[in-house]
Amino acid sequence: MSTPWRKLGDLGEKIAREYLEKQNYKIIDLNWQKQWGEIDIIAQENDRKGNKNLVFIEVKTRNKLKKRNYGLPEDAVNFFKRKKIIQTARNYLFKKHYPEDTNWRIDVIAIEINEENHRANLRHMKSAVDYN
Repeated sequence: MSTPWRKLGDLGEKIAREYLEKQNYKIIDLNWQKQWGEIDIIAQENDRKGNKNLVFIEVKTRNKLKKRNYGLPEDAVNFFKRKKIIQTARNYLFKKHYPEDTNWRIDVIAIEINEENHRANLRHMKSAVDYN
């Protein structure tokens, strides 16, 4: 049985996927999990120079009406969460046999949903997690 928290997270990920597809990202994988972490969305973006970038995307969703209780969605991507995302992204690259020179980055998509008026505010922070 899905909890209200999980339903909100699933809705946020759906909104993020639709947004990315409208921005011409190609979704490659969803909810890729390992014992130490999960990547919500893995996509490919073609930059203006024609290079293909692999993008690992962490989606954080909050109910706008309860924002005071939990803070901004992106605040949940703390030091420990960042470490898990980096480790999981590197493992994905290894397991899927990507070359070492693959261009990749980690983005965060923060979504605040107002369930009363069925509106969402989305912020896409590119290269939000530094892995160097």
